[in-house]
Amino acid sequence: MGKALTSSKISYLNLRRKPFRTFALILVVAILSFVLFGGTILSFSMKEGLSSVERRFGADLIVVPLGHDKDQESILLTGKPSYFYFNKDITTKLKDAEGISQISTQFYLTSLSAACCSFPVQIIGFDSETDFVVQPWIKEIIGGKPQQGAFIVGSDILIESSNQIKLFDKEYPVVARLDETGTGLDQSVFATMDTIEDVYSHAKGKGLYFLEEINPKTSISSVLIKVQEGYDIDQVATNIRREADGIQIVKTKTLITNISKSLSHFITSFYVFALAFLFVALVVLMAIFSSSANERKKEFATLRILGATRKKLAAILLLESLYISVIGSVIGTALASLLVFPFNVFIGDSIGLPYLQPSLLWIITILVGTLLVAVGISTIASACCTIKISQFETYLTLREGE
Repeated sequence: MGKALTSSKISYLNLRRKPFRTFALILVVAILSFVLFGGTILSFSMKEGLSSVERRFGADLIVVPLGHDKDQESILLTGKPSYFYFNKDITTKLKDAEGISQISTQFYLTSLSAACCSFPVQIIGFDSETDFVVQPWIKEIIGGKPQQGAFIVGSDILIESSNQIKLFDKEYPVVARLDETGTGLDQSVFATMDTIEDVYSHAKGKGLYFLEEINPKTSISSVLIKVQEGYDIDQVATNIRREADGIQIVKTKTLITNISKSLSHFITSFYVFALAFLFVALVVLMAIFSSSANERKKEFATLRILGATRKKLAAILLLESLYISVIGSVIGTALASLLVFPFNVFIGDSIGLPYLQPSLLWIITILVGTLLVAVGISTIASACCTIKISQFETYLTLREGE
């Protein structure tokens, strides 16, 4: 005795009988899911990156040599290696500016292609006695100040199994790895000024060229400043300019505001595009389902004569749309995942904005939301087709064309 033809079985056979139509429907849903899932992950990643920047930028102002403000921003945001210097005596002048709560210095070096990386790495030296930006990140990990000769690495830096990093053909121990920030700091390495002096001396001893007037003992790359509570940041910046010439000031608050504006433009554009694409996808699906309904009028009329109720026909159509939406959305989200997750570092570098992927819980939430939207769109399109079919008169439909 043969198996009964259930609604599910009939739906599957209908889809298999029209492979081109089925492929077209799945393709539309797959593209929709790809755009929604991939675009939403990108939006959330940039939001997370901005939040990370706000948490991690401990300095209100960063003083750099004149003309190097963009280089400083690139180090912070994209990790593009750079170096620039002025005399360490600049800090003596800056300390006299009213409104400064804390002040610390950093020294930048750029490595050759290291064993950890296939590209130059930004090396950042900090003053362990005055630093208020780097050490708070690692205090809980190492329980205090890093020892001389040790390095702290960003999350994107690969290190050897022996927990060492090779710079200028010499290995140094790695005592901590920073949490991912979505900024250029993930592609940087950090050490105390004493360690940087050792790295500099060793590299110079190996015959590597540095600017003759540059030395970690007498030169610095940037001055990090924390503004006293109650003081206006712009006024403090003005006070600093009065004390020293040949400097440029990077305001981290302004930097964050600019990032926020760029992010807002991207997200607004994405939402507009996503809504437009949702509408187009719905129209296309309704057109395909409607065309399919006209082609299948006699098929459904025959099923009615064989005893299928209108409810049964509706179930067949809804199951067809369910199969199509599930397959299409799985394909679309899978392709988006293959593009977004493995290449997250490349994407972050390409867009030039802080980029930090959301937590697993958020990713699952976005995935479920994408699947629900894809299924919902297909169901709406199928429901419109179902209403149209329910209006067919069985006898007249079968007599058409006679």
